[in-house]
Amino acid sequence: MGRWIVNAAWPYVNSVPHLGTFIHLLSADIFTRYLRLRGEDVIAVTGSDEHGTPIEVEALRQGIEPKELTDHYHTLILDLLEKYSISFDNYTRTETPTHIKFTQAFYLKLYDNGYIFKKEVELPSCDRCGRFLPDRFVEGTCPHCGFEGARGDQCENCGRVLDPTELVKPRCVFCGSTPTIKLSTHWFFDLPRFETGIKRYLNENKQLPDNARNFSLRWLREGLRPRALTRDNKWGVPSPFPGSEGKTIYVWMEAVLGYISASIELGERRGDPDLWKKYWLSKETRNVHFIGKDNIPFHTIILPALLMATHQDYILPWQVSSTEFILYEGQGKFSKSRRIGVWMDDALKIAEPEYWRFVLTSIRPEAKDANFTWKEFERRVNTELNDILGNFIHRTLTFTKSNFNGLVPEPGDYSEAGMKLIKEIENAPTSIGALMEQFRFRDALNAVIELARSGNEYLSESEPWHSIKRERAEAASAINLCIQLVRSLAILIYPFMPNTSRMIWMELAAEGEVEEQRWDDAGRLLLKPNHRIGEPRTLFHKVDAEQIARAWTANPEHG
Repeated sequence: MGRWIVNAAWPYVNSVPHLGTFIHLLSADIFTRYLRLRGEDVIAVTGSDEHGTPIEVEALRQGIEPKELTDHYHTLILDLLEKYSISFDNYTRTETPTHIKFTQAFYLKLYDNGYIFKKEVELPSCDRCGRFLPDRFVEGTCPHCGFEGARGDQCENCGRVLDPTELVKPRCVFCGSTPTIKLSTHWFFDLPRFETGIKRYLNENKQLPDNARNFSLRWLREGLRPRALTRDNKWGVPSPFPGSEGKTIYVWMEAVLGYISASIELGERRGDPDLWKKYWLSKETRNVHFIGKDNIPFHTIILPALLMATHQDYILPWQVSSTEFILYEGQGKFSKSRRIGVWMDDALKIAEPEYWRFVLTSIRPEAKDANFTWKEFERRVNTELNDILGNFIHRTLTFTKSNFNGLVPEPGDYSEAGMKLIKEIENAPTSIGALMEQFRFRDALNAVIELARSGNEYLSESEPWHSIKRERAEAASAINLCIQLVRSLAILIYPFMPNTSRMIWMELAAEGEVEEQRWDDAGRLLLKPNHRIGEPRTLFHKVDAEQIARAWTANPEHG
């Protein structure tokens, strides 16, 4: 049995997450469910990232306190996760006492180890507002790509991490005035001291995908710089360093520690305060992160360096499954700030949660950007879900109900086509499992649908509705095999569509719960003759892209 920590990028709670954010949560859920079907020891953690300047900007815009804003969106996200059947062992938040205490103790450890220093730096300051302008308090033009809406911490267009003073034509986000430059004392993490260790980690960890490794090595070639740890804003984890009163820890430098603090909190809830050590301080553990490509350096460079700096035996990220962007109808990538995309709450007004789980996984941008369109949404649901998967299951079970009194028939000799399908069923857990373990969830889901397609083709070729009139044993063999395949599909589809999987299991009236089954059992014909199935139901219905698009266009205020 292997041991795993599954982590998803923490949703930033200054608004409702869009589906580009949701895909990281969904990916973590899919992999966790798969691992548990494998019988693995796994904990899955993440939470709401609720500190930093974007929260303050939005709270000020709404005329409320930051905590009121994050309370609202954290509660909303918990509700949405439940509706989408996204399950974590601990979905927490960065304002918890456990996270704050751990973050402060962690950085004091690095301070004592000699990896943190202070210095005076020049920062933009707004004379009109009477405040420093860290991170997203200032916007301007990106010095690298020329994007005019770049923020003081990162350019959303090219993904480069920025310092506020690098922006061309900077402006205060509150009043629009041009900032002046003033001195402020801040504390820095000495990242360059870990360049050799980071390079070794990147080159030796063969599990890292090419996009994560190449992006990170490019950072190294450009030269690592000390990273500022503190900010001149009030909302965040209070800085613990001597003389740093009134400052907070930079949100990116504390949010990455949330994976550990969430694991600590999980142990506290379970009455096992040392639980986290079993996972984070054990070489037997594999640590997996599901993130977007714009977050790569924080997980492949900064987090590993921070963990190295503790002089403890923390495990480093084993896999950083970093997806490319999802584009919306060719308009650009899903973006909160530019109001492009589909938001998690609005999506539920269009279609059932399981449809979204299916479609988003089937277009998951694993190697290149994916373009989401309503026409493609319609095709995936109508053709793949309804006509292939749903149709095969419904045809099989209704025929069993009407012609075999709802009992699994006794098989005789299988035809050549039947033997070929049996071989496909037997191979499915291994071949699909290999794709899952390569984090190719899109291809894995495709393979499940292709297996259902094979079932449809076998059923049409066998024509049990004809053979039952002349040779009942032949029809019985065909239907027995199709029912066995339905059972296999219920298990194989479970990580992707757990509620659909449970419905199929219920229609089969199979023993136990589908989540209690073992992945490899999907390759075996285990339903016994004379087992009585349940009531067949229609699993899916078709959708109309034009109708959806008209409704969407008529209501432009989404999220």
